[in-house]
Amino acid sequence: MKKYTAKMMDAGTGGEGAYEFQHENDLFKEPADDIVNAFFEHVDKEVAARHVNYEINAAFKNKHRRIVTAIGSLIIEANGREEEQPFLLMIAEA
Repeated sequence: MKKYTAKMMDAGTGGEGAYEFQHENDLFKEPADDIVNAFFEHVDKEVAARHVNYEINAAFKNKHRRIVTAIGSLIIEANGREEEQPFLLMIAEA
């Protein structure tokens, strides 16, 4: 199992989170979107109390440094409607 770290930041609230997760494959052989999807699978299974929807606007992989940077929105249901919360996400090998 390979270990990865992720840092997610929300400029609107100033909130940030640091996460560690594992994956059976070398994620950096995959496209950037697949690496982000693997992180959110971890969030769904291990972090969030309920399913987290998200939309990725852009994801970039630096092959040399093995870092993925993604921007997008968490889609959170609140008060019977969906609310989008923008985020910046960075994923690297641990």
